[in-house]
Amino acid sequence: MPKRQKVIVAVIGGHDIKPKVEQLAHDIGKIVAKVGAILVCGGLEGVMEEAAKGCQQAGGTTIGLLPGTSKADANQYIEIALPTSIGYARNAMVACCADIIVALAGSHGTSCEISYGLVYKKPVIDLGGWDRKGMIKAKNLKEAEAKIKELIQEIREE
Repeated sequence: MPKRQKVIVAVIGGHDIKPKVEQLAHDIGKIVAKVGAILVCGGLEGVMEEAAKGCQQAGGTTIGLLPGTSKADANQYIEIALPTSIGYARNAMVACCADIIVALAGSHGTSCEISYGLVYKKPVIDLGGWDRKGMIKAKNLKEAEAKIKELIQEIREE
């Protein structure tokens, strides 16, 4: 990765989330800002909105890759809304543009993004209990933060 570029962290997860996952997403967003990375997500509600909210509140930058054609579809915490017009196929874009992926609880869309991340040989941190081969397991938020920092250091040394 060229030195002038910022690290991009994708936070992925479901639309319909429980309060515990909501808080986790918010906290991960804050961590992304704290480590100086840019957050990318699908730009809609649930994990995407909470992660973007946490990131923005901590002074970070948020990008949403939207499934439709309107920037107005983005949640209120997305600063850079990029309509793709390709629906769920945007999952490949989310995974491809990220340097690091953090996977929270979700459903088929999240599973798809995890798969793309692994295909593209991106580090995918498992904070959602996916337990899939090739993912980096994190038992809690503190462990996930340590892994993000470690991966960013490795990326910057390349």
